[in-house]
Amino acid sequence: MDRWQAMRVFVRVAEAGGFAEAARQLPMSPPAVTRAVAALEARIGARLLTRTTRSVKLTEAGARYLEDCRRLLAEIAEAEAAAAGSYATPSGTLTVTAPVQFGRLYVLPVLTEYLAHHAAASAQALFLDRVVNMIEEGADVGVRIGPLADSGLAAIRVGTVRRVICAAPDYLDRHGTPGTARDLADHALIGSASLGFGSLGFGSAAPRPRLTCNTIDSVLAAALAGQGLARLLSYQVAPAVAEGRLRLVLDDPEAAAMPVHVVSPEGRRAPAKVRAFIDLAVARLRADPRVNPARA
Repeated sequence: MDRWQAMRVFVRVAEAGGFAEAARQLPMSPPAVTRAVAALEARIGARLLTRTTRSVKLTEAGARYLEDCRRLLAEIAEAEAAAAGSYATPSGTLTVTAPVQFGRLYVLPVLTEYLAHHAAASAQALFLDRVVNMIEEGADVGVRIGPLADSGLAAIRVGTVRRVICAAPDYLDRHGTPGTARDLADHALIGSASLGFGSLGFGSAAPRPRLTCNTIDSVLAAALAGQGLARLLSYQVAPAVAEGRLRLVLDDPEAAAMPVHVVSPEGRRAPAKVRAFIDLAVARLRADPRVNPARA
């Protein structure tokens, strides 16, 4: 096995956390993966991995070597892509991940526009309400809401969102509009598993929702049906607020803006399919006042 392939095997073992999983992903036999890493360690004269019966961990030398391998392999992939033309022309399958509601409302229109412009490209939308490990799950581009962890991802900020409290005009006409936080106790509240009313910090006993839903769509549907006050993120309710079907009420004391970033594991070294989508997504999201209030 040549040195570059052995480096690819080592990187996959380190990212997968084990020889068996790396062998499944490559695909190779587990003994072949073990031999490749052992040969690489013998070649450079240093232990790269510490093996136990349950896990594989990087040594200090292995952690430094892993970063070097990633950089070198990325440069090789870039050179090969440039020679094949894919660095210049978007082609192949692009996988984009985002939170479910944000993906449906804001990312999907960008993705369909991208496909309309690039006939040689195809796309996979991976909309999930959890933080996706982009390398493990093969995502090329993602949208992250909130502070970014130190993940090593290249990130471009495109806007902000905040928490809001809202209700349907019909509900407010029937029950009145709360003037202060204490008035929430006199209203029917709609909560979600991820964003209820218990963490508001109003300084009094937290009001309990009359209805709790496990999905954002359900909370939004209940609010639109006039079932009470809902606490959601501004981008989730922006279309309904713009159409007059929901009204914002009060000021959420935890309404500090949360950043929205477009992220990618490869950054500007990515192939054309990724760079073209990032350029389009950044332009469209920054121009959208529902995502970037500065443009309102």
